[in-house]
Amino acid sequence: MSVKSLLARPFAAVIANRVLKGSSRAVYAQEIIFNKLLKAGSTTAFGREHGFARINSYDEFVKQVPVREYEAFKPYIERVKQGEENVLWKGKPLYFAKSSGTTSGVKYIPITNDSIGNHINTARNALLMYISETGNAGFVNGKLIFLSGSPVLEKTGGILTGRLSGIVNHHVPAYLRGNQLPSYATNCIDDWEEKVDRIVEETWNQDMTLISGIPPWVQMYFEKLLQKTGSKNIKEVFPNLSLLVYGGVNFEPYRAKLFATIGEEIDSIETFPASEGFFAFQSSQQEAGLLLNADSGIFFEFIPASEIDSTNPTRLRLQDVEAGVNYALVVSSNAGLWAYSVGDTIKFVSLDPYRLVVTGRTTHFISAFGEHVIGTEVENALMTAAAAAKAEIVEFTVAPQVNPVAGELPYHEWFVEFSNAPADIKGFSKQVDDGMRRKNIYYDDLITGNILQPLKIRLMQKDAFRNYMKSVGKLGGQNKVPRLSNNRLLADALQPWIV
Repeated sequence: MSVKSLLARPFAAVIANRVLKGSSRAVYAQEIIFNKLLKAGSTTAFGREHGFARINSYDEFVKQVPVREYEAFKPYIERVKQGEENVLWKGKPLYFAKSSGTTSGVKYIPITNDSIGNHINTARNALLMYISETGNAGFVNGKLIFLSGSPVLEKTGGILTGRLSGIVNHHVPAYLRGNQLPSYATNCIDDWEEKVDRIVEETWNQDMTLISGIPPWVQMYFEKLLQKTGSKNIKEVFPNLSLLVYGGVNFEPYRAKLFATIGEEIDSIETFPASEGFFAFQSSQQEAGLLLNADSGIFFEFIPASEIDSTNPTRLRLQDVEAGVNYALVVSSNAGLWAYSVGDTIKFVSLDPYRLVVTGRTTHFISAFGEHVIGTEVENALMTAAAAAKAEIVEFTVAPQVNPVAGELPYHEWFVEFSNAPADIKGFSKQVDDGMRRKNIYYDDLITGNILQPLKIRLMQKDAFRNYMKSVGKLGGQNKVPRLSNNRLLADALQPWIV
């Protein structure tokens, strides 16, 4: 055992104790953060415009500061980009994290000197909590691969700007940097296919112990490794690979194929990072859900998902939430975000401590007929049917077909790429439809009332979704295929790849 892994264990114990103590007083921590944010924000242009100095309670904050999505927040960002100081937070941001918006084009999310620790320390805490619980510190001795965006940063109004994963790459701790792969030069390659090919060349003969990335792009990397080495599975290439760190998507649709490619199940850590903050992480291999990051510079609010489109939605603090209810996530933070709607929906699976699961996106749903189908419902229905049929899913998405051929009822259209398709696709489709009817009573009512016909599955060609993502310039990195769309834009674009 190396000195590095020996030292990791006592350090992990200290951090784990600190995290668990913080999680036991999450509501109190949120109150402290709320007051600190208001005090710091009162000297900013945003704070003065919204009367922060006169706010003495959460209820007054709700009255003074409406919930905003990026489009409404954008004028303040533009002032920062023009060089103005003290707009949203003291001084200027340290970085802009650049991400894609659905209605606003590119979004520029500020990361400040005060908020950068939330991103870096939470990633560290996730690994240390794992070490503390399992005793597995051996992975720190091997090579660690991070499939991330380019660390090359440009400047926007004098502020360093890039993808979140690229920004974070600059803050990898020194004690891990010597273990980190790929090389900086390879990580800077923009073309994802070329980048993965180079990563394969740099890593195939290394002692890889940990890999971090979004599951579909990890799968792509693994497949190219097997092509390069001629091995049967990844464990033949990396016998000491013991840990997978992932986030950004629900892992379940990828689990079977990814572990089959590895050759066995290995431990995994789920994380919930975003440009707006690192919100939660898996702190235990035994407990369900992700531990809310309640003591890290972010004040959380929660809006019942049923009120997402309301002009005056109910806003709840942490102490007011209930388990099992779908909420839209709203944050105020030391990055200079104020009552900012992140766009993610979550559901608490525990209130002591506060653990959650990510259920989808506020913009990713189907409600063409009032059914309001969400991501977890389609994922559960599909994966339950796949498990029963011993089928393997590569990728999928769902959209409504509102205008079918004459004489047909409308339906939900599922575009599914299998690596191992079910023998009876009609029977499989019925199983998925039955699963949806059990999960969503409104969908069931529409089928029963002959408003909708049962769903239809379109079989997709091999690499259909990768080819689509490549065609729109979103192959790799932090890009993900939306599970649900309430329109036909993605569905129509996928037509060339239907079998």
